Amino acid sequence: MTYPHWNKTPSTETDWFEALTGLARYLRGPDGCPWDREQSMADFASYAREEADELVEAVASGDNSHIQEEFGDVLFVLLATAVAAEQEGRFSLREALDRAHQKMIRRHAHVFGGARAETPQDAVDAWNRVKQDEKQ
Repeated sequence: MTYPHWNKTPSTETDWFEALTGLARYLRGPDGCPWDREQSMADFASYAREEADELVEAVASGDNSHIQEEFGDVLFVLLATAVAAEQEGRFSLREALDRAHQKMIRRHAHVFGGARAETPQDAVDAWNRVKQDEKQ
C-alpha cells in the first residue's frame, strides 16, 4: 500500500479530507505504524476525549494557531477511530458520514421542515422535540 499524498499538497477541503483519511488508513496498513495498527476502535475513541479536551483548552486560550492544531488532532483521531471500525467490521466511514448527515438534517427540522425557529431558544426546543420523538 502506498500513501499517495506523501509528496503533494491537496488543494481543496475534499482533497484534504481524502488525504487525512488515507493517512489514517496507511498508518494502520502493513507499511505504516506498529502503534497505530495495534490500536482498536475503542482505543482511538478513548483518545478522542483527551483530544477534545485539548481543543476546548485551546479555544479558551484564544490562540488560533493552537486551536487549529488541536482541531486537526480531534479530526484525525476520529478518522482513525472510523478506520479501525472499518477494519473491525463494525461500520464504514461512509456509513457514519451518511448517518451523521441524515441526523443533522432531521434534527434541524426548524430549518429543513415546515416549522421555522425565530430565536435560538426556538431552535433548541425544536431540536429537543425531534430528539425526544426519536427516542420513542
